[in-house]
Amino acid sequence: MKAAVVCANEDIRYIDVEEPMPGPGEVKVRVKASGICGSDIPRVLHGGVHFYPIVLGHEFAGKVTEIGEGVTRVKVGDFVSGAPLVPCFICGDCQRGDYSLCKKYSFIGSRQQGSNADYVVIPEGNAVVFDSNIPFEQGAFFEPSTVALHGLLLNDYQKGADVAIIGGGTIGIFAMQWAKILGSRRVVVLDICDERLEMAKRLGADEVFNTLGEHFLEEVKDFTDNQGFGYVYEVAGIPATIQLAFELVGNKGKVCFIGTPHEDVTFPPKVWELLNRKEFQLTGSWMSYSAPYPGKEWELTAHHFATRQLKIDPDMIYKKMPMHQANEAFQMFKTPGLVKGKILLMNEE
Repeated sequence: MKAAVVCANEDIRYIDVEEPMPGPGEVKVRVKASGICGSDIPRVLHGGVHFYPIVLGHEFAGKVTEIGEGVTRVKVGDFVSGAPLVPCFICGDCQRGDYSLCKKYSFIGSRQQGSNADYVVIPEGNAVVFDSNIPFEQGAFFEPSTVALHGLLLNDYQKGADVAIIGGGTIGIFAMQWAKILGSRRVVVLDICDERLEMAKRLGADEVFNTLGEHFLEEVKDFTDNQGFGYVYEVAGIPATIQLAFELVGNKGKVCFIGTPHEDVTFPPKVWELLNRKEFQLTGSWMSYSAPYPGKEWELTAHHFATRQLKIDPDMIYKKMPMHQANEAFQMFKTPGLVKGKILLMNEE
């Protein structure tokens, strides 16, 4: 088969590789769409892979073409998205259902061969069957949707509160939609990009704020009558927005960090003290799994995509490119600000 193989730093070659065959308990998927995740970029451009050569790709959808011995739930012809985490299932964290915290895990498209290829073989338990009315391009968005929902559920989300989403990227847009689906009073999205904020409004945000505005903080506080938000989800992973979460949350509220920072985060004492003064709860969120594996995050994504309550805006997709142009796709990320949205690598019929 053909695959986009990372052979060295900044060296992706679309070449012939051995076609994988499903073993016991595994399914073989004809990949239709495979998204480039932000975590893939340093793997390609900064030598961040675990080994060479490797086929990346962990946000994908396709059709099952073959099943291995013992597979009963998934059938040939099923449309599936792939849950990329392969937990050990035996450690203490896995036994508690905290699969995201497993220390002995493998990961499709990072620690083992992924979906930037004609075919990928995955465990049956990692195959999330979805309705055929969901396009494959949308099926490739299952993983970021589940990351957003996982963060909401970790915060013991209750309906009826005002919610702030800091960061209007793909996961932030899903977090906003999940907050609405799960019964928020009002949801606001904060970002520095007007195009993202306009998209958030199209998909249901009650209000949006550009954090580059001179008086945005006063405007946001006025929005809640200076009571703050019951829930704040930080999705950008930037020191300034991490601090902003402390300022936006209300007394006894809840803050969840979904974004991953890539530089040191420091707090002025007055900002850090808000954790004490407001007595808010603070937690982090990692990946997107719960028991029974892969979890309700994936089940609910399949359901709400099928009912069209959870939506994909066209602007969430920057480009759809053929799989053989994987190298050109990754080169685009070397130009700051060029890529606005998801790049999907597509296989032809």
